[in-house]
Amino acid sequence: MDYKDYYQTLKVDKQATQDEVKRAYRKLARKYHPDVSKEQNAEALFKEVGEAYEVLKDPEKRAAYDQLGMNWQAGQQFEAPPNWDAGFEFSGDGGAAAFSDFFESLFGRDQATQNAQSRANPNGPFGASHTHAEDHHAKVLIDIDDAYHSTTRTITLQAPEIDSTGHLVNKQRSLRVKIPKGVKQGQKIRLAGQGSSGLGKGTAGDLYLEIEFAPHAFYRVDGKDIYLDLPVTPWEVALNRKVKMPTPTGTIDVRIPKHAKTGQKLRIKGKGIPAKQPGDIYAMLQIIVPEAKTDEQKALYEKMEQALPDNPRSAMGV
Repeated sequence: MDYKDYYQTLKVDKQATQDEVKRAYRKLARKYHPDVSKEQNAEALFKEVGEAYEVLKDPEKRAAYDQLGMNWQAGQQFEAPPNWDAGFEFSGDGGAAAFSDFFESLFGRDQATQNAQSRANPNGPFGASHTHAEDHHAKVLIDIDDAYHSTTRTITLQAPEIDSTGHLVNKQRSLRVKIPKGVKQGQKIRLAGQGSSGLGKGTAGDLYLEIEFAPHAFYRVDGKDIYLDLPVTPWEVALNRKVKMPTPTGTIDVRIPKHAKTGQKLRIKGKGIPAKQPGDIYAMLQIIVPEAKTDEQKALYEKMEQALPDNPRSAMGV
């Protein structure tokens, strides 16, 4: 899928005010409207303009898109980086009808549903004068270690606003958030009253923080389980040795089974993410053959060749 430059689509500068974005959209929407336009591909162009405006008219989406777009150009092959939107605060209102795969890869496929719900009850359950405010949501990155202990972290969120000149500015706010022991990837933490402010006697919205684990040097998370690649030497396998292995709660000893193969999985039960039924840790064995750098080391390999004459390709008939 190609990266889409929404500013180029609307023919506006990246520093354009929100009013300039709106005027550009209206001009192009009239030009390409299928009912009146004689342009070729008018319907497709009309949809492209609508999609671009859906992002650039919304300060939240525009701010996130701007950060993502710093390293991309229109037409380049594009794949959204993992957790590209972490730290951006979005309101509950969504977009319009189905858009391109590029749009949906950024903002998800549930935008139309959210927007339809907002239109169905625009004043909320309290009526126009006492409207319940919108909930906000944000994805935040925490360390895997945080899931093993109840801890409190300072989370910084970017909250886009329009300044007095009509330009988009990013304001930050920091919150102290309690991370519960055993928190799982994708779990949401609710902060009551931290969303939008209510009107009249309407209550303030809530803020929902979706938990994602930051990339780790060697741990990978799958649900409650943790995986890591564990390098071992051929003699540690052959001699059934114990080796040291890191875990989020400290170093442990694991015994390497004889005849183990690269890719074989060792299960360390109950050492994964804490829970009523805790997850496990899986060590994926990687048998590493050390490089012979000196004549003495090469001679040692030659002795092994003579003492261990097994042919690992014998089953292939060679």
